[in-house]
Amino acid sequence: MTEKVIPPVVSNIRPQTPVTRTPQVQVPTGVPAGGEFQRILDQKLTGELKFSAHAQQRLASRNIRLTPKELAGLHEAVSKAEAKGARESLVVMDRVALVVSVKNRTVITAVDDQSMKNNVFTQIDSAVIVRE
Repeated sequence: MTEKVIPPVVSNIRPQTPVTRTPQVQVPTGVPAGGEFQRILDQKLTGELKFSAHAQQRLASRNIRLTPKELAGLHEAVSKAEAKGARESLVVMDRVALVVSVKNRTVITAVDDQSMKNNVFTQIDSAVIVRE
């Protein structure tokens, strides 16, 4: 035969209130602090393109001004290259060619149409042709 075991009734047990602790956020090493982190996060979320100092110098020295339509085409070209798994891409437009780090979404250099002639582009793994 089996006997039922009934635990004794304890009257002095009080329900415990859960302890809430404020979680401490630890920033891993190598993560930019402050506004720099926010800037990088915003850039990644919006897909914004940036221009390296070298690219800015090339644009200025070659008197290249990209129109809003050209910038939109460049942005679309980089997105297409990214979708195909490209890392370094040459984006050829009507009057300018740009080498872009797709991973970093950064324009590395720019070449005007006159300088494109007889020019060799190295260290790229893809090319995107943008025609208006």
